[in-house]
Amino acid sequence: MRFDAARRLMLAEAMMKVPTAEGKRFAPVFEHGSLQVEIYAPRGVDPQSPHDRDEIYVVVSGGGTFVNGGVRSRFVVGDVLFAAAGEVHRFEDFSDDLVVWVLFYGPIGGDRSS
Repeated sequence: MRFDAARRLMLAEAMMKVPTAEGKRFAPVFEHGSLQVEIYAPRGVDPQSPHDRDEIYVVVSGGGTFVNGGVRSRFVVGDVLFAAAGEVHRFEDFSDDLVVWVLFYGPIGGDRSS
């Protein structure tokens, strides 16, 4: 998937990539340098394990609870959530329509400058 002429990724086009034929609820949609953008639409249970790079989630539909390093926070559409590289995190008690953009970026092990 590429940006269109207006340099935007379209949610409707990204959503056509999930679920995959193997049943995966995430799919990569764009890469540039260290940035990788995915679409993620978990259903039922979020089976994530810690990732090796920092990541940002942008909630585009649904809501629920985000567990990040032992902290539980409610989230809604429009929220931006951060998970540092290696941090245990997952979505819980989320609605059936949860969809998030996922942005992985930076070096393996995360950006520890801040």
